[in-house]
Amino acid sequence: MNATSHESSAAPPAEHPSLKSIFRLQWEPAQNAHVLLYPEGMVKLNQSAAEILKRCDGTRDLQALVAELERAFETTGIEAEVRAFLAEARTRGWIA
Repeated sequence: MNATSHESSAAPPAEHPSLKSIFRLQWEPAQNAHVLLYPEGMVKLNQSAAEILKRCDGTRDLQALVAELERAFETTGIEAEVRAFLAEARTRGWIA
């Protein structure tokens, strides 16, 4: 049991990322951008951050998330950037 719980806590930030329930991702016409809403405020997101967070629903692992983004935007080689963003989003408490 200890090994399993240790593995969970030591897992990379992007195992199966999901937006924490306190946050809501939505398009905000007044901001002309996607925003992350929470009880104390709002975070305006750039397009890349929004596209990544849209896919953070707990059903995709990092590889699936990256593959979907690469297909959607006809690009390759973005895993490091996606991983870095997810690590930052986890640090900020946006994703679990």
